[in-house]
Amino acid sequence: MTPTLAPSVTRAPRLAPLAKLPIFLDLAGRRMLLVGGGEPVVWKAELLAAAGARLDVVAPEPHPDLAELAAASGGAVVLHRRAWRPRDLDGAAIVIADEEDEAEAARLRQAAQARGLLVNVIDKPAFCDFQFGTIVNRSPVVIGIMTDGAAPILGQAIRRRIEAVVPASLASWTRTAKGFRERLRALLPGRSDRRLFWEGFVDRALRTGTPETEQPAELERLAGSIAAGRRRESGIGEVVIVGAGPGDPELLTLKAMRELQAADVIVYDRLVTPGVLELARREARRIHVGKEGHGAACRQEDISSLVVDLALAGERVVRLKGGDPAVFGRTGEEVLACREAGVPVRIVPGVTTASAAAASLNVSLTHRDHAQRLQFVTGHDRHGELPADLDIAALANPRSTLVIYMGRRTAALLARKLIGAGLPGGTPVVALADVSRPEETRIAARLCDLAQGLVLPERRPVIIVIGAALAAAAETRLSGALCGELAQAVPC
Repeated sequence: MTPTLAPSVTRAPRLAPLAKLPIFLDLAGRRMLLVGGGEPVVWKAELLAAAGARLDVVAPEPHPDLAELAAASGGAVVLHRRAWRPRDLDGAAIVIADEEDEAEAARLRQAAQARGLLVNVIDKPAFCDFQFGTIVNRSPVVIGIMTDGAAPILGQAIRRRIEAVVPASLASWTRTAKGFRERLRALLPGRSDRRLFWEGFVDRALRTGTPETEQPAELERLAGSIAAGRRRESGIGEVVIVGAGPGDPELLTLKAMRELQAADVIVYDRLVTPGVLELARREARRIHVGKEGHGAACRQEDISSLVVDLALAGERVVRLKGGDPAVFGRTGEEVLACREAGVPVRIVPGVTTASAAAASLNVSLTHRDHAQRLQFVTGHDRHGELPADLDIAALANPRSTLVIYMGRRTAALLARKLIGAGLPGGTPVVALADVSRPEETRIAARLCDLAQGLVLPERRPVIIVIGAALAAAAETRLSGALCGELAQAVPC
């Protein structure tokens, strides 16, 4: 009986086509040949020397930096002031050349390929067997980025973004882990336990602040806690109160981005924009607590209890607040709640809205010709009213810039009090809504206009800036004809 053959099945490829294969070469002690002495060769020589290679650099007129590199290398870099010869290729592992003449580049490549060597002719892809990518160096963690020559600037931009979220301390953590591997096998024989360990290690390595000398003890504690059947040493997570800035994701600090990438849970308020949340770890749970002045909101006590309970359950909680958490963010209450519960708590500052507003207006809030003092005040108290204990006389100082947070509904009353205390009615005022966001709007006016009930945007975060320093805003032409009024501060 003739067996029935199963129809042939074409298996789908696991990878899409690659323009080039990324590989990492061990060059320690191996001989490299560099031909040419221009500035491009300097960078390649430094790169290869950093990887531990021995370099022969052949160039009739080498760049001065190559001579300095050779002098400082202790014999690892040897400079030959002449043209290259075919026998220079003997014993080399890789050949790199800076050669403008294509005929000479082709001759060099042919000689190298005859010896089975890989060649890279700088800035001539047609003569290259391999390419150098852009590097993020956290050695022993090394990240390579390549665009196959299509857009080198794009590769550099990607590198900068990776640099922003990968802390420099990752290098020391990785060195520590490399030396801890054998010890770990003795402490945690089980593969699943070691996996838990490495997950905990990643959490620590992507954070900053632990000195390298303390890292081995930290890993010992982590391994010990897993051996004892606990994922965390104390079973308690932590709370990190992070400033999200005024809305533009690019104003987020690098430290804030790293905390967002390491979060288990993110508790955020209504001032945090979707663009900022996009930068967070995908797996992190997001909880909106929607605090809003004069409107529906979660009670502060409930928010404090929430972040404490999450941390007590072992979660790493990022409490994400608009602006800077230390400026009118009721951060003190959340810090106190954490401390009373024994929960570790840290604060990561952010760009406060006043700073972003000044940048948007292209003005200095402490312009030396107009202001020697900068004052931040909140426009409402716990009951939504203008705080009764404001020092109006101090706020009415004409040599000061006054910034009012959360003052939409009380601004007119405050303006009348300021005028009553002697601040000229013609003092420039700018109200900004949605500072730093694409929908940002500005209203330029005078203090007397504000006192008479200037209409401000509803249901949008508004900040009000008052002071003679805004006269410089005329240079930005921020509001047409009103710029002239601001510059002259015409009395009402």
